[in-house]
Amino acid sequence: MLDIKLIRTDPEAVKTAIARRGESTTSIDEVLQLDSRVRAIGTERDDIRAEVKQISKQVGALHKDGKADEAADLQTKSRELGDREKALTDEADELAGQIRSLLLNVSNMPSPEAPDGLTEDDNIELRVENFDPGSYADHQKVPHWDVAEQLGILDVDRAVRMSGSMFVMYRGAGARLLRALIAYGLDRNRDAFEEVRPPTVVKTETMIGTGHLPKFSDDAYHLERDDLWAIPTAEVPLTSMVAGEILDESELPMRLMAHTSCFRREAGSAGRDTRGLLRVHEFDKVELYSFCTPEQAPDMHMEILARAEGAIRDLGLAHRVLDLACGDISGAGSRTYDIEVFAPGADRWLEVSSVSWCTDYQARRANIRYRPEGEKGTRFVHSLNGSGLAVPRVWAAIIETYRQADGSVRMPEVLLPYLGDMTEIPAPG
Repeated sequence: MLDIKLIRTDPEAVKTAIARRGESTTSIDEVLQLDSRVRAIGTERDDIRAEVKQISKQVGALHKDGKADEAADLQTKSRELGDREKALTDEADELAGQIRSLLLNVSNMPSPEAPDGLTEDDNIELRVENFDPGSYADHQKVPHWDVAEQLGILDVDRAVRMSGSMFVMYRGAGARLLRALIAYGLDRNRDAFEEVRPPTVVKTETMIGTGHLPKFSDDAYHLERDDLWAIPTAEVPLTSMVAGEILDESELPMRLMAHTSCFRREAGSAGRDTRGLLRVHEFDKVELYSFCTPEQAPDMHMEILARAEGAIRDLGLAHRVLDLACGDISGAGSRTYDIEVFAPGADRWLEVSSVSWCTDYQARRANIRYRPEGEKGTRFVHSLNGSGLAVPRVWAAIIETYRQADGSVRMPEVLLPYLGDMTEIPAPG
């Protein structure tokens, strides 16, 4: 959520920043109007309280002088002023609720360093590694959904019968590869990040804390009977781990990681990119997350990016890193780098990680502060997140990239410690 003080003091800067996303700034104007009324109410209420206090003194003096009738008249006026004060308080509370509702639907301001542009076509390619389009043999140019069917490691038909379209089921060596990727994603970050296994369903206020609600409710799975939501990413519960708390600066940066299943309805995407694992409603992911001070945030952003990219690099997959344009950054993000792998069978780049710096946007929503050393007051923390390893598309890129001429699929060397004696998925008999 944006800082109301910043909106008051420099509304044009806020509106300019939001406009860089291609979003309307009408809500900012509405917030300013409502906030102006709230402050006017505050002034009037302060005047009333001062007058009531003065009347109270006068009433006491009149009683001492035996002027009960005059005192009674002033007490009547005091009660009328009290009624007015209560009405103003109720109005201010209602307006504050309207302001909060408006701000909950306003995206974060993109960083001044984020590239201009409104679509993914405006993203800037920072680097490409291990990619030579002419190096892929014909046997690597078979899409993973065909390879997986031949090998019996992905059962889409039965998953669809059980759960509906865009759900999949891994089987045999396919399930084993999935489990290996999760362990690999966790182990390579265990040196600095605390592993957490949070709940997979959360309360509405937990989703609000990250910015997934109310703006993106259509993309989420809601358990209406219990008013719980299936998490779209571990970022959601990790953000709320310390909601409402005041941390000591000595605790920062706080580094967390979690493996969870993630659920995304992705409304409107049916029929687009739905073959195999390109776009699914349920998937496993290892998330990296951090709370830190504003001063620590730039280095932490680069650290999470380096760890996420390193996982892909060590798997031997061709990949590239993009600096996202303002219009392609998620609602909570201020600056985001995407990592994409190349899948030679699908013949396309697939996003496998978004590494985002959310400034204090989520911390304001979840009320997460820290106490700087040597200061009496508190400040909001900054939050950062990134997919340490998102399984489905990495799984798909491995199946396509490491397919051999005989139809078998060799396993990346870094995964062998997690696969027991499985060095390859053998060709179909």
